[in-house]
Amino acid sequence: MLRLRQLRYLQKFAAVHSSVHNQFNLGRHDYGRDNFKNLRTATLAEWRQLIAH
Repeated sequence: MLRLRQLRYLQKFAAVHSSVHNQFNLGRHDYGRDNFKNLRTATLAEWRQLIAH
């Protein structure tokens, strides 16, 4: 984060990072293996759809 010397770049990075982190932070301990894998697959499919547009 030393490269983000200007506050607006840091804010932009933090906003994008939090969105991506929230998308993929599923909490593995909350789900069984099968449910976790299904949720991860759905999350990746949604992410790929968002990036494609």
